[in-house]
Amino acid sequence: MTETNERIIHISDLKRTYIMGDTQINALDGINLQINRNEYVAVMGPSGSGKTTLMNMIGCLDSPDDGSYELNGTLVSNLSDNKLAHIRNKEIGFVFQTFNLLARATALHNVELPLIYAGMRQTERLKQARNTLAKVGLGDRQGHRPGEMSGGQRQRVAIARALVTQPSILLADEPTGNLDSHTGHDIMSLFDELHTDGQTIILVTHESDVSKHAQREIHLLDGRIATDTGQLKH
Repeated sequence: MTETNERIIHISDLKRTYIMGDTQINALDGINLQINRNEYVAVMGPSGSGKTTLMNMIGCLDSPDDGSYELNGTLVSNLSDNKLAHIRNKEIGFVFQTFNLLARATALHNVELPLIYAGMRQTERLKQARNTLAKVGLGDRQGHRPGEMSGGQRQRVAIARALVTQPSILLADEPTGNLDSHTGHDIMSLFDELHTDGQTIILVTHESDVSKHAQREIHLLDGRIATDTGQLKH
């Protein structure tokens, strides 16, 4: 396993407020957080704790009202929407609970889509997509569509799509939420392998059996970090 102290995420006094009617909700209320390359981090917390908002910030899907966020050496907290989109495509691989695959597209086409957006030539992107599908154990399912695959296989396609751009961070939101326990265990074993290979992983979950795969657990409460193990558990 690659171990390094190179900082990949630096968040300082991050705040995000939403107005709902006459109520002000402090979704993030002064978050300070540092994550190093090749860390495996689980973000936990009850509904309304701010974990989804924090994930959206880390994933460059939203911008803070105050504070700063530096990703892989770039201050992204004040970037324009176009520049944020470029950072998302280059630096972050998303894995969602609902897979978010194109139903009529093959596994191979689903995986190559981010490379199409990145402007990569067809020959190169098909090779990279095929290699990434093989990496998640689906080298023999390239021509199958999502409806022809099991839930676990669909999630593996989604993971391959997230990995195909070779992102700095793999960001997973309840990655086993739509899977049975056995299939969920298989998917978490895949995350373990990816981490061993050097991938930085941040997963948002409310399940303790999922979070135990991570080295580090961060618990949010009322928009703040309540606890952070901050060190390797294994």
